[in-house]
Amino acid sequence: MHARDRQIAARGTERSTDVDAFKLASLTQREQFYSNVLRDLLESDLPFMIGGGYAVNLYTHARCPTKDLDIFTTAAEFPRLLSHLQRNNRVSADESWLGKVHRGRDFVDIIFGSSNGAVPVQEEWFQYAAQAQVLGHCVPVINPTELIWSKAFIQKRNRHDGVDIVHLILKQREAIDWQRLIMYMNPHWEILLCHLLTFRWIYPSERDAIPDWLLDDLLERLSRQREGPPPATKLCRGRLLSSSDYRGATEKWGFLNVEDECGNER
Repeated sequence: MHARDRQIAARGTERSTDVDAFKLASLTQREQFYSNVLRDLLESDLPFMIGGGYAVNLYTHARCPTKDLDIFTTAAEFPRLLSHLQRNNRVSADESWLGKVHRGRDFVDIIFGSSNGAVPVQEEWFQYAAQAQVLGHCVPVINPTELIWSKAFIQKRNRHDGVDIVHLILKQREAIDWQRLIMYMNPHWEILLCHLLTFRWIYPSERDAIPDWLLDDLLERLSRQREGPPPATKLCRGRLLSSSDYRGATEKWGFLNVEDECGNER
């Protein structure tokens, strides 16, 4: 079955009863806006998943405040979602990886990639999505594995999603497909190793949440890398993490910007 059809079938007929049973009056104005966007998308039968802070809160019960609602879809479906939502909302688009649905100062992000180009949303993600109640609707939620992957590079001066990754490992260790995660992050295995070591340091009593074979694999890669010489060219991959924080390295210090070479292991 096509991933989109699987998603639609999984929602089933619960959609209307879920919404009817939910007391929308208890929502803030911002949440009512988010709920209306979700209702529009469910009625359209267009494929989407909830990600970002709402997904993290669902998986960890952390109840961290969220500044917006993140909706994930593929690049192929993105124009259809934005066009449908434009009927009742003001929208804007960054053709490289996202669009926004606006109401006053509130907004919903429609995401089909990442700012660095390394994490495109793939149709296969939909087959791993869970179902959960969000703002009165039964909706698909991005799997913890893909959620970690979507956050791995968000390491900026004013925003760092490492804490989300740490808590997803803590609370969803059994649901994470480590083989799939390392497949995604294979060209960037050092970033994955950094996140795993951070988790072990923060929660030493829980370090067995990370499979031994995974750490062995990554540490063996590190050992092999240390045996060889460093790249002859001065490279900076920092702009994969933050285009602004590492600008000086490429504009002043003579390092080559490899921001667009996401698929190449160095």
